[in-house]
Amino acid sequence: MAKYRVQNPATGEIIESFESASDGQIEQQLAAADAAYREWRDRSVQDRAGIVRRIAEIFTERREELARAISLEMGKSTDLALEEVDFAASIIDYYGVHGPGLITDYEIPSSVPGKAVIEHLPIGALLGVMPWNFPYYQVARFAAPNLVLGNTILLKHADICTRSNLLIQEIMEAAGVPIGGYQALFASHEQIATIIADPRVQGVSLTGSEGAGAIIGAQAGANLKKCVLELGGIDPMVVLDSDDVPGIARTAWENRIYNGGQVCNSNKRLIVMDDIYDEFVAELISLAEGLKPGDQLDLGAGEYTPLSTRAAAETVDAQVKKAISEGARLLAGGVLSDGPGAYYSPAVLVDVPRDSDSYREEVFGPVATVYRVHSDEEALDLANDCALGLGGSVFSTDEARAARVASKLEVGMAHVNIIAAEGADIPFGGVKRSGFGREMGPVGIGEFANKRLYFVAE
Repeated sequence: MAKYRVQNPATGEIIESFESASDGQIEQQLAAADAAYREWRDRSVQDRAGIVRRIAEIFTERREELARAISLEMGKSTDLALEEVDFAASIIDYYGVHGPGLITDYEIPSSVPGKAVIEHLPIGALLGVMPWNFPYYQVARFAAPNLVLGNTILLKHADICTRSNLLIQEIMEAAGVPIGGYQALFASHEQIATIIADPRVQGVSLTGSEGAGAIIGAQAGANLKKCVLELGGIDPMVVLDSDDVPGIARTAWENRIYNGGQVCNSNKRLIVMDDIYDEFVAELISLAEGLKPGDQLDLGAGEYTPLSTRAAAETVDAQVKKAISEGARLLAGGVLSDGPGAYYSPAVLVDVPRDSDSYREEVFGPVATVYRVHSDEEALDLANDCALGLGGSVFSTDEARAARVASKLEVGMAHVNIIAAEGADIPFGGVKRSGFGREMGPVGIGEFANKRLYFVAE
């Protein structure tokens, strides 16, 4: 099977295949990225920002085409695919509009006689290694701010997201990004290591697994390159109380199964107070029952989409079975489809023992895992008993009570009475083994900037 391909996860059919890059092609792409950088950095920031705004416009103009591409590639429903295209366009536009103001030079007080200024300058070509769960959104939040800043982009996408990556490159060039300024890479793992080591590349951003992050981080460190790592999470959603338990359970369920549960900051651990636990779980079970696999291009009511690949669905199935073998109980769903399709029915899982291996594992699929607690202190202890620290949320009718718990979450993004606040202007990133660095919002544009001191003596 071709490494780079478009493969419909509903059927397993390979629709399109692509040749992996030769070492010679990778060298040509490195040279082109460096040459484009030397031209791109010398343009005014307003010129670059105008081109980035045009990229956003073309995303909107071609939204149906772009949406269909990712629905076929990784199984997202048409509605969610259109939603992702629109979100990506909003991120790109945000940096086109606000980016120049976020990297304006500013003077700082100086104890040395003279004028001290902090500048925000580009550093060179950057490598992005991106996942399949949000093929446009992930790229937008990395590429848009760095293009405004003046860096150029080499983008190694997931093996199954080749067509969407080529569409992004096509749109970038149509908007006015110079040839070489954004390039889709069809590289091997060995070639990625070579690219990171190359002096023409000055940084790398990866969104992926802990294992991939450890490898990329080590390679970046060995070559003294800046890196940003977003490595997923097992985010807690703590429900302390509610005046509408079925309603909060539906909110939890809809967020947990969104995008097939394949979301880094999904509410993967539902931590629910004892007095509302039974009603909460009963509502989850009612929502999980009776669902059927459907066509992601024409999804009907009560139907669910496939996961990204058959291998992904089999991995989730194996994780749930392992949890059951360790003492957990499956209360609804959790059926792996027969045949080559990547369907796994959304599931409700309870009683995962805290001393089990399964407790520590991220399930990247539509599995709502629920824990019963008896106090705010127990809820917080459970929420923080995790090596990952991406996001987390706390719900209560008493906002001050929720805030007390949320303020002590060991995460990069803490929320009160909302599972995840997401927008082009909202920073995203984690702590602990969820990685480091931030994307989006006013801070995302500074990760790969040379914040140079410019000093003029009196």
